[in-house]
Amino acid sequence: MVLTLFIVIIALLIVEFGFERYLTILNIKHSRKQLPEILADIYDEDKYNRQQDYFCTNARFGLLTGTFSFVVVLLMYVLGGFGWLDRMVQLWTDHVILQSLFFFGILFIINDIINTPFDWYHTFVIEEKFEFNNITPKIFFADKLKSWGLSILVGGIILYLIVWIYTLTPDYFWLLAFGVTTLFSLIMGMFYSELIVPLFNKQTPLPEGELRTAIEKFATSVNFKLKNIFVIDGSKRSTKANAYFAGLGHKKRVVLYDTLIEQMNTDEIVAVLAHEIGHYKHKHVLKNYAISLPFSLLLFYLLGLMLHSDSLAQALGGEKAVFHLNAIAFFMLYTPISTLLELTGNILSRKCEYQADAYAKKQGLGDYLISGLKKLSAQSLSNLMPHPLYVFFNYSHPTLYQRITKILST
Repeated sequence: MVLTLFIVIIALLIVEFGFERYLTILNIKHSRKQLPEILADIYDEDKYNRQQDYFCTNARFGLLTGTFSFVVVLLMYVLGGFGWLDRMVQLWTDHVILQSLFFFGILFIINDIINTPFDWYHTFVIEEKFEFNNITPKIFFADKLKSWGLSILVGGIILYLIVWIYTLTPDYFWLLAFGVTTLFSLIMGMFYSELIVPLFNKQTPLPEGELRTAIEKFATSVNFKLKNIFVIDGSKRSTKANAYFAGLGHKKRVVLYDTLIEQMNTDEIVAVLAHEIGHYKHKHVLKNYAISLPFSLLLFYLLGLMLHSDSLAQALGGEKAVFHLNAIAFFMLYTPISTLLELTGNILSRKCEYQADAYAKKQGLGDYLISGLKKLSAQSLSNLMPHPLYVFFNYSHPTLYQRITKILST
């Protein structure tokens, strides 16, 4: 039984890695295809060559880092690294909750340390070469330390509660753990922009002027209550642009990157926000959240069943069932289900994006949305010709070509 579980885990790990590499190689080859006519005006010849260079550089770098991570994880399984670490934390303390905290904490820190050189190279070599990077080494390491602090504090609290619930009532663990994580995700959805974002970026109210007036006028015209419009200093890290809605209910706010304001005109920004308002009008956030709840409940139910198994822990080199070893083994075995759920989520997400685009077009902003999306793609040197299979498995948004074609045809 133990050997069978070990073989299944290794097989899943290899299949997942091999399939991801296959999709990436397909995507690289497909990116060189000639652009359709409706996308031909996004890049001139020099910029298109630069985009191809940027995409291929990132794709090859992703293959390298992905292979490295795969080898490290594979060695951890084959050499019994997880079991060894379990024995170490058991020597340090008899407290089962602290054992899991130490176990996952050590894995998190080691993983981040190992990946830091790759993050550094991507930021200060690749992004620097293509003139996207604005981050300084000081900000880079400050972000790392803040991320560590948040992960240890917030992640530690959530993990402590989940393991504590399991030790308290194994039979009802799945239900109570589901409740805790659901409540946490709701709180983060409401207060993320107010509590977490300020640790990394400065958010200031959008000043009075043409843009704010246009946004407020549009929001009023579609009966969308909006008072909080903020500008975030995204330019301190990158020249790439973005915009998003955050929060729920009266906590919702529009957040515009300063780079977006620099790169788009007023009508294009309003069109992008109309797209986001379309998500709210169609209640996509609530619908997707409601859809995710039963799947989350299923995950915790299956996890609760697996946490008792000595065989799972022994497959990873342990001696008996412990929360942390069994959890790692479970999530590896859960891979086919999580892949299927992620695939379903991406299909639904792409459908929602089409609906939000259609909403913006209905407000008479279709042409401005198209020009805005083209500017975003051009500025970020986006791959305009991803492989359909890669899109199917990995894209939560339709491709630019698909979005423009849909907007023009409806």
